[in-house]
Parts: sequence; C-alpha cells; structure tokens
Amino acid sequence: MDAVIIGGGDGTLGMAADGLVDAQLPLGILPLGTANDLARTLGLPLDPVAAAGVIAAGRQRRIDLGWVNGTHYFNVATVGLGVGVTRRLSRERKGRWGVLAYLFAAGQVVTRARPFAADIRTELQTIRVHTVQMTVGNGRHFGGGMTVDDTASIDDGVLHLVSLEVRHWWQLVGLLPSMWRGTLRMKSNVRTITGREFEVIPVKKKRRKVSADGEVASRTPAHFKVVPGALSVFVPDRGAPNGTA
Repeated sequence: MDAVIIGGGDGTLGMAADGLVDAQLPLGILPLGTANDLARTLGLPLDPVAAAGVIAAGRQRRIDLGWVNGTHYFNVATVGLGVGVTRRLSRERKGRWGVLAYLFAAGQVVTRARPFAADIRTELQTIRVHTVQMTVGNGRHFGGGMTVDDTASIDDGVLHLVSLEVRHWWQLVGLLPSMWRGTLRMKSNVRTITGREFEVIPVKKKRRKVSADGEVASRTPAHFKVVPGALSVFVPDRGAPNGTA
C-alpha cells in the first residue's frame, strides 16, 4: 500500500498539508517535533517507535483540514498575538526549552498586546469585535498542549473560532487555565463561534498577518473554511482521546 510518512512536528506537517491533499495518500506521523499537537489530537503515542507501530497496524481515519486564503492547515490559524509568538519561536529555542519555549515567547509578546478592531463575518451575521487574538481551530490542541475547545474533534466538520476580547494584557493571565482545559467559551471576555466558514475583515484597512500551524501563511482579510474528510491518517486502535475515532 502506498502512503506518506512524515517525521517532524506540527510546522513540518503544516507545510506538507497542501501537497498531501493533492496526493490523497494515507498519512503516517512520526512525532519528532516540540509540541506535536496534531499527534495529541489523534491520540498518537509521542514515542516515535510506538508511532511507527501505529502505521504498521494500518488503521486509518478520515480527518478534516482547515483552509485559509488558499492554504490548508491541521491545527489552528491565528490572527493577533499568536503571529507574534510564532515569529519569536526559533528552532534553537524550541530545541533547548521544548514546550516552555512557547511560554517564553508568549511572555515577550503579551505585555505589548493592544486590542484591534475587526469584523467577523459568519454564514448568518457580521460581528464587530475588539480583540487581541483570534484562533480558528480545526483540531483539538495547539501551542504545545493548549486546547481550542474541549468539545472539538478533528472530524466534526466545523471550525471553532475563539476571540480573546480583553482590554488589558494582564487579563490574559486569568484565561490561562481555561486555555489548557479548552473551556474558554465559559469566559465573559471570550467570544466563541462554531461554523463551517468565517471571514475576518480588518477595520480601517489595516491588514494583519495570519499564521497557520505555526507559519505565517497570509494576511487579512482572511477567509477560513473547513474541508471535511480531507485526508486519511493512521491512528491507534484505541482512537483519539475524545473518543471519536
């Protein structure tokens, strides 16, 4: 059986996403990155030898992909703080500090955070927001183990948009526990929207960078959509942690 096997982290997988969609071959993942958020979402063992055993066993699962302005992604696309964090995450830092590198990078960016205005256009309405960060999640995990939404699944056919609408950077500290648990939707200064398609449109024509799976991919205005059942991946028999495999 023909297949594509990729050893690396979320950035490596993200850069291969467009080619994988074109090839339509089953994907085997050897998690060799820092965060390995896609592997976590799929319930894959983080030990590469054990992950190779999953590929050899041959069990497959169809998963969705996200899409933003022509680029496919697995985990999340971001506008705002996340782009600044991405730009400060060097390979050397990730190699030295592992997942902690994400926290150090976030610490450098957060204190400079200022809300920006944007319109979120859904299939039903347009919403004006003042936000420091918008995350549009396809999978369950991002940023080294944080959770987009604890109800999310990578084959649920929808995207999960999370907008952090705080006025002061220190308010983000209080959101950290909910970021790890995936319960941001319960916070009053967080907006969450679930849907198949979104547009994020800058106000006053100030364009902002958009990152996808840790790489700068485009700029606003950004058109996001879900691509249901886009790829087949090898997964463990026990399925994903959220029980949807």
